[in-house]
Amino acid sequence: MNRTAILLPAAVKRTAELQGNYCVDFSRAGTYLPSDLPGAFTMPFRLIVRIALSALRRNRLRAALTTVGVAIGIAAVVCVVAVGQGATVRVQEQITNIGSNMIWIEAGGRTLNGVRTGVHGTKSLTVFDAQAIRQQIPLVTNVSPHVNTRVQVIYGNENWSTMVRGVSPEYLAAANWHMAQGEPFTDRDVTAAANVCVLGGTVVTNLFGADDPIGRMIRVGGQQCRVVGVLAAKGQSAVGQDQDDTLLMPYTTVQKKIKGITWLDDIMCSAVSAAAIGQAERDITALLRDRHHIMPGEMEDFNLRHPEEIAQAVASSTRTMELLLASVASVALLVGGIGIMNIMLVSVTERTREIGIRLSLGARERDVRTQFLIEALVLSLLGGLLGVGAGVGGAIGLSAALAWPTELSSAAILLAFGFSAAVGVFFGYYPASKASRLDPITALRFE
Repeated sequence: MNRTAILLPAAVKRTAELQGNYCVDFSRAGTYLPSDLPGAFTMPFRLIVRIALSALRRNRLRAALTTVGVAIGIAAVVCVVAVGQGATVRVQEQITNIGSNMIWIEAGGRTLNGVRTGVHGTKSLTVFDAQAIRQQIPLVTNVSPHVNTRVQVIYGNENWSTMVRGVSPEYLAAANWHMAQGEPFTDRDVTAAANVCVLGGTVVTNLFGADDPIGRMIRVGGQQCRVVGVLAAKGQSAVGQDQDDTLLMPYTTVQKKIKGITWLDDIMCSAVSAAAIGQAERDITALLRDRHHIMPGEMEDFNLRHPEEIAQAVASSTRTMELLLASVASVALLVGGIGIMNIMLVSVTERTREIGIRLSLGARERDVRTQFLIEALVLSLLGGLLGVGAGVGGAIGLSAALAWPTELSSAAILLAFGFSAAVGVFFGYYPASKASRLDPITALRFE
């Protein structure tokens, strides 16, 4: 066997032993490397991992600081995703609470001497329109006329300013609203314009406290009114309004006894299905244009709305904010990745002689490259693990401290953890590639 004798310093012995090079004899002053045995120095993967972890242990503080940089970025991403998903779930809940198939027809504006009056500026929306919609449009159900106004409600020594909604009994089905106590008023109450009402939870709290309101008499806009029921709590709407701060009465009572008008402010109805909303809106528009004698090309004196439009606007704003926050979080993660690359480049420089020795002892380029990639991956995965934990804790803390809705999903956590691994591979590849391409002779001469 042809051998080339190379005298190696004693410090090389540890590197060679780690590498597991059983063809090197350290019992003699000179070490003989077999130059004619290709593949004799193939390193097992587990040995490469051992060498990588050993290198990280030698620089614990530096590795820890680099890990913290990645952890901050991952924690920010997890928090942002949790807040964004929580807001999305909240919007969907509000759509369900309002009634996902609901169609809202409001009195529109008119033009007087070139001046638009705005919403509710016309008096052309009537009970007969509501009856025509119920009778002539089969895609619509639960039609409820609306007459709304703000009133001062008084009970004993307590008073509260709230919104009174004059509706029909079908309103509860259209709005997907249930009763918590008592019973809703009936069609007979609507026909008789009876002085009965159903209260929202906020009104009950401010007028009655812990007392039972059923059967009590309250004053609503100058009218004595008997409380027959209490609505189930709904909380805030998608636009932040307190839905429980309301009072329901027969629309005829509000029309005749409180506002003194003959027209309607709105008509609420629901389509038979979500898929039927578009066609139902077109049919309603055609019917009302015909009933109000609106000529082709003229603007309607009414507007059509449904909760999906409001929800989409809110969801769009939420997504915009989520993207903005995610961009900030991504910058933090980018900084962490750059920190990994910086540390790995420094490590390559510091360990140039070690790399040269290993290459001289027969290590392949891919062995060296794999070692440095493993080091970068370990740093990023540790950072990802810490970041996910910090992000979950931060999301829970935000939800508890600020009453901010958050939603943590396993998919988002796994994605964040996978992203941290990708950061390690991406930012660790260049230093690893640089280390593997070092010339052994030049590396051994490096001071």
